[in-house]
Amino acid sequence: MNTILSEATNSNTVVAVDAIKPLKELSGSQAVLEACIAEGVDTIFGYPGGAIMPIYDALYDYHDQLKHILVRHEQGGIHAGQGYARSSGKVGVVFATSGPGATNLVTGLADAMIDSTPLVCITGQVFAHLLGTDAFQETDVINITTPVTKWNYQITDAVEIPHIMAKAFYIAGSGRPGPVLIDISKNAQIQKFNYEGYTKCTHIRSYRPKPFVRKSYVEAAAKMINEAKKPFVIFGQGVILGRAEKEFKAFIEKAGLPAAWTILGLSALPTDHPLNVGMLGMHGNYGPNVLTNECDVLIAVGMRFDDRVTGRLDKYAKQAKVIHLDIDPAEINKNVKADIPVWGDCKETLPMLTQLIEAKNHSEWLAKFNQYTAEEHEAVIQAELHPTAGELSMGEVIHLLNELTNGDAIIVTDVGQHQMVACRYARFNSTKSNITSGGLGTMGFALPAAIGAKFGAQHRTVVAVIGDGGFQMTLQELGTIMQTGIQVKILILNNRFLGMVRQWQELFNDKRYSFVDIQSPDYVQLAKAYGIAAATVNDRSCLNEALQTMLLHDGSYLLEVMVGKENNVFPMVPQGCSVSEIRLK
Repeated sequence: MNTILSEATNSNTVVAVDAIKPLKELSGSQAVLEACIAEGVDTIFGYPGGAIMPIYDALYDYHDQLKHILVRHEQGGIHAGQGYARSSGKVGVVFATSGPGATNLVTGLADAMIDSTPLVCITGQVFAHLLGTDAFQETDVINITTPVTKWNYQITDAVEIPHIMAKAFYIAGSGRPGPVLIDISKNAQIQKFNYEGYTKCTHIRSYRPKPFVRKSYVEAAAKMINEAKKPFVIFGQGVILGRAEKEFKAFIEKAGLPAAWTILGLSALPTDHPLNVGMLGMHGNYGPNVLTNECDVLIAVGMRFDDRVTGRLDKYAKQAKVIHLDIDPAEINKNVKADIPVWGDCKETLPMLTQLIEAKNHSEWLAKFNQYTAEEHEAVIQAELHPTAGELSMGEVIHLLNELTNGDAIIVTDVGQHQMVACRYARFNSTKSNITSGGLGTMGFALPAAIGAKFGAQHRTVVAVIGDGGFQMTLQELGTIMQTGIQVKILILNNRFLGMVRQWQELFNDKRYSFVDIQSPDYVQLAKAYGIAAATVNDRSCLNEALQTMLLHDGSYLLEVMVGKENNVFPMVPQGCSVSEIRLK
């Protein structure tokens, strides 16, 4: 203890008095950056503006501790933050100014909310005394973003910043992750206050990120699995978010359980694992969809029974008993009634379940999945992956990409036909390798998300697989690649259509192609304008070499592949149909 000696005024007594430790004075802006450093943030994606200028001024003195990536649009910034969070497993951080800067984040916030992506977004706001006056670039960002954030808060006094920032990071990253937005008025950014240090948040009254695990439900689930003749596991991103890949693998291996994935669950289990039976949903594999309606016990792990997975709910797995493991109690019984709900973090609940289940080998049941796979391969997959004539197919491009990357790349997809093809045919050896916009289906997601993914996993190859429509929504982020020098491989599958909408118009609207024929710029010249090497290929004999050139190039590279204009993605569950009514053609 530091002490000073003080002489009493009316006495000769000498007493020891605690030295008064001087407090550190910081601005609100500095406190924001100190919080980021304390939370282990290394990369921030953002775009400056008037209302957030004090934070950017403070950032000038923190550039050796915090890397800031200047994007070309705030939507690009938040998608980059999502890609970073998904590839690194950390909380993504995004800065934007008030008004249009803040509202440009809304699409990304909605995307992150439905896909459970942890983000902390900091927006500047006008001076507190101007709130509600329609001041220049003022918007009510709190009410605008309330439906698309896990939590949001407006700060008008700098003293609140350390506590609120700690709370923001805790809420964003704990339990079922999600986006948090903190709106800070300009006066609070400038205001000086006595900074007493930063303490990470570990508890908030009335907020329980992990529900209490009820052992009786785990025991009941184990009993049901042990008695099952045709058990079937469907798993989602909850396995990845819960860092429970090893626990999940041990669970299915002990009981010999066939397992299928949602598109966000893809890569939680190696693609070539013998119990991995494929993809669920509208464009999923034949066996998993048909046999959903034949299994006797359906075990859902970290997934939310999205409509693209279930098809018609009144015809979904009606013969099966349902066990649902999820960290978010709100998801259980929301769409599909669970016979046994297992609340909790699957990193905790899966080992408890594994300990209680019996070692089994459901070989006859698994053989049925393999039988459907063989049927699908003959009817769809062979022609898609190994065409011998005609225009290039998206499937053969992804197949060659698999061979050249050996399943070790991170593949970031946009939204459309190419997304479904990539999710169907991409091969992954390790987790956090598939990054896509799942629940919201945001076109324009892939290019900025791939940039963020590369910053989050710089040791890995990142390939952005994008359609010609989605690419044109955020192609300005080529400027971010140019300025940062980050290495991203960009693979545009160009069918000269808004392909997924065109497919629906062909199948369900008598080929009335209403405004889906989209023209593109010269992508090679466009890339070169940004200093990015590029090429176009439309010849099957040149495809392998072109992909190798892209992957081996020292730097970012854009490869445009001209694919068939009117190729469709099959299998397909038509809207309004049961999953067992899936069509092979």
